[in-house]
Amino acid sequence: MSDVTQDQEQRAFERARKIRMGVTYTLLTLWALIVLFPFYWMVLTSIKSYGSYNAEYVPLLYTTSPTLQNYVDAFTAVPLARYFMNTVIFTGITTALMLVVIVLAAFAFSRLDFAGKDLLFTAFLSLMMIPNELVVITNFVTITNWGLRNTFLGLILPSVTSVFYIYLLKENFDQIPDDLYKAAKVDGCSDFKYLMKVMIPICRPTIVTVVLLKVIECWNSYVWPRLITDNELYFLVSNGIQEIRENGFGRENIPAMMAAVVVISVPLIVLFLIFRKKIMEGVSRGGTKG
Repeated sequence: MSDVTQDQEQRAFERARKIRMGVTYTLLTLWALIVLFPFYWMVLTSIKSYGSYNAEYVPLLYTTSPTLQNYVDAFTAVPLARYFMNTVIFTGITTALMLVVIVLAAFAFSRLDFAGKDLLFTAFLSLMMIPNELVVITNFVTITNWGLRNTFLGLILPSVTSVFYIYLLKENFDQIPDDLYKAAKVDGCSDFKYLMKVMIPICRPTIVTVVLLKVIECWNSYVWPRLITDNELYFLVSNGIQEIRENGFGRENIPAMMAAVVVISVPLIVLFLIFRKKIMEGVSRGGTKG
């Protein structure tokens, strides 16, 4: 009798588990559809012809005559290639300079001993409490006074450091045992060599994560480039797309506008899909002590 009851309880448990899983996956599927629908709509609109798009009184969720002409128009009617190249230059230089700054700063706070280190680091972290609007205003006044508006240097300088990334990397460096550092010093290893040969290889997942997050941040940057540049020669894809939307081309030819958005969105989507596991690994390691 007890075996029968136990078997019934087991079947009931399995049914309940399957129901929970079914409900969970159903909700996740619905949520995925909600999240992915804007991307689908963006791509769908970008392959609709100008005539068919304007002929739709009720927007259709499909098209029977896809075309790539909108992508040709996006590159020929506006200087999208220049915006794209400007963004690549801005993102590459900014990320490289920031990586040098934060690695050296994180190493100093993690391994070097100097007077007032803890107090300085606390004051440094307190900078994260300052509203971004105040920082933008200060940076704008400084860059303008230096005569660096409408230059790549003016675009890049305010973005070459990050308190959060320094903190994230310092926490990762702190996980490396002090005995390893002391043994290296006994063997005559310099601080810079220890950083390059030991700490950076060990913390590579976090560094890769920081690089990827910075690339995404630079690629999506809008407010600062919009403030500091009014010359089309220095537009990034973000404010370049806004300029396209505001002029007659963007307002009239919505499919070509969507094609331009697809072109600038694809690199980040691909980058995230390839390195998403490294991003999660690096963030989780950076927040773990032990």
